[in-house]
Amino acid sequence: MKIDAVISSPQSAVADSEAAQSSEAVNRRTLPATIADRLREMIIEGELAAGARLNERELCDRLQVSRTPLREAFRLLSADGLVRMQPNRGAHVVALSEKDIRESFEVMGALEALSGELACQRITDQEIAEVQALTYEMQACHARKNLSSYYQVNRAIHDRINAAGHNELLSQVYQNINLRLQNLRFRSNLNPEKWDRAMREHLEMAEALASRDGPRLAHIMRQHLRRKGEAVLENLKLAAHVRDDAGTADIVGSFDETEET
Repeated sequence: MKIDAVISSPQSAVADSEAAQSSEAVNRRTLPATIADRLREMIIEGELAAGARLNERELCDRLQVSRTPLREAFRLLSADGLVRMQPNRGAHVVALSEKDIRESFEVMGALEALSGELACQRITDQEIAEVQALTYEMQACHARKNLSSYYQVNRAIHDRINAAGHNELLSQVYQNINLRLQNLRFRSNLNPEKWDRAMREHLEMAEALASRDGPRLAHIMRQHLRRKGEAVLENLKLAAHVRDDAGTADIVGSFDETEET
């Protein structure tokens, strides 16, 4: 047997080494992004609550990763405005103020309306068919009461309509602001009545898009976002009221115990 049949050439060995190094470099770049995607979903679905401290040890155990890529993922989420990093205090999920939420939904409503209007002018038949197919899929998720899957399809529909406007600057601004609101948009559908109405609005969106009725679609999407914002603020006020009641109950209970002793 020839020796060169079982021993690779120096050139081949170098190529294999370079390929391995390249693959390792890609993994180093993609692992933090993959972790960031998972953390983003956890924030959106409320597993990581607004204002919560991100415990590195717990997250490393849960995600089966080391601290270095996890911290890099924190930095990616910080750039998206989802995580706040402070020296000696670690990383926390960003909690938007009532003012921040109101202003963000106002701007987002205008961006969604503009996206819809431009999409009606520029969308292709294939893109319309894709949005319609996603709408049917989302309707099925709604019927099954699968909020997580519903929201993933919902997000894809809004992204498709925005992309169909074929305006790169609009898409960039849209994505930057939308990242801050994803978890709030998700929770706005926790009320069954509001969720049913949101589904009906999406059917109207698909109809307006199919007929390329820009003004109608813009109006529907602006009102859709306005109601989302109202639902979010209503939920925040309700949660604050519940906390206040719980705090009052604790104080009264403590006072009663003191009186008894």
